[in-house]
Amino acid sequence: MNYLQATQEISVAIPEICNDLQQTRIQNSYHIIGFLTDKVKTMIRQNNTTCLFKCLGKMNELYSDGDEMIKNAIENSFVYSLDSCTAFSGQEYRDLIFSHLSPALQEVYVRQIYSHNI
Repeated sequence: MNYLQATQEISVAIPEICNDLQQTRIQNSYHIIGFLTDKVKTMIRQNNTTCLFKCLGKMNELYSDGDEMIKNAIENSFVYSLDSCTAFSGQEYRDLIFSHLSPALQEVYVRQIYSHNI
């Protein structure tokens, strides 16, 4: 799946953010993943778990089914920003958020964290 297909799927799967997505000019994989990452940050701050879990589920699906550009964007934008997204969340809420990441994304996250701590 490329970024155009991902954009279409996001607008169908998460109607709550469809209006914002239509107002955003998506030009590549990093734009769509950046947009979705910003929505995840907003949902975390607003404690909107319903929409947050839809966004995380779609991110899991995009990582699983996306082309290399989508996967790279997820690894380099979304996963890299997870700590800042959850920095002010309590441990229980943070654990809940991470429990909604696919095992593949959890593995990428752990790999990034440990590579930065060496």
